[in-house]
Amino acid sequence: MRTLLGLALLTATSSLPAYAQEQSPEIEKFIQQQVEQHKLDEEQVRQWLSTARKNDEVLEAIQRPWEAKPWYQYYPIFLTEKRLEAGVKFWKKHKETLERAEAEYGVPAQIIVAIIGVETFYGNYMGKYSVLDSLYTLGFHYPPRSSFFRSELSEFFQLASEEGWDVAEAKGSYAGAMGFGQFISSSYRHYAVDFDNDGQRDILTNPVDAIGSVANYFAEHKWQQGQPVAQPLGNEQDWKALVSDGMKPNTTRSEIKRKGYELPQHKAVNNGTEVRVFEFETENAHEYWLGYDNFYVITRYNHSPLYAMAVYQFSEQLKNEVQ
Repeated sequence: MRTLLGLALLTATSSLPAYAQEQSPEIEKFIQQQVEQHKLDEEQVRQWLSTARKNDEVLEAIQRPWEAKPWYQYYPIFLTEKRLEAGVKFWKKHKETLERAEAEYGVPAQIIVAIIGVETFYGNYMGKYSVLDSLYTLGFHYPPRSSFFRSELSEFFQLASEEGWDVAEAKGSYAGAMGFGQFISSSYRHYAVDFDNDGQRDILTNPVDAIGSVANYFAEHKWQQGQPVAQPLGNEQDWKALVSDGMKPNTTRSEIKRKGYELPQHKAVNNGTEVRVFEFETENAHEYWLGYDNFYVITRYNHSPLYAMAVYQFSEQLKNEVQ
């Protein structure tokens, strides 16, 4: 009888949500922060957390990001004929909206279209994971970035409260990114815009709002209209000595020239323009690129030179097809 009772209690406990089983001090502290710092309703926060589940698949996914691949394996994921065809179709369908976004925010249409294409294949793959479960899992079960993801879980709860969402319905990436442009919750709250003036900032189902929101994100991160993104550097010079870890421009064109290097010309830049030399691994060697401030701005969307280069090269393919 005691064995059966113990088994029944174990079964009942294991069927509870992870939050209910744990009742950890960290979770309790998190709840109180939402109430005290963000004025959220305590009962509502507890109810939201009561439905959260730890997802081991999320923990596996975050430890094998695509950006860990070398360039020659990374770019074929995104630079495909199928994605290019879809991008051209999306551009033509939303031509007026893209022109308005470019005029208002100063961000080229090809960059906006490239971002949405790389992120979700124009809304076809916006993520299968519960945003609540992803952020809960990474916030309380992934120590390397728990602080960041707890912050995003807080932003998600604030966003849900502001927008009147059912937190259980939101789907996204394993990292909790949502919608056409895969905004994390903090980016949604701070950069999403109501670009069609219907009274809602909807980047989950509305491509017009998504276009305006991506453009606004880049503008807020100081995209420089009319300035270059990157230029290829020839293999006849030894660029490796100029490569270092980091993404932000760390030197100027004149300083590189002073070291005896020849640089490609561009009408919008001068000797004082800040740049950085990047190395990308090919199958048998390396290629080198000169990255400008706008290249760095793309890395604010995803903190990876591989990502920024894929977006840039895809944007150039799109521009060549459409214009």
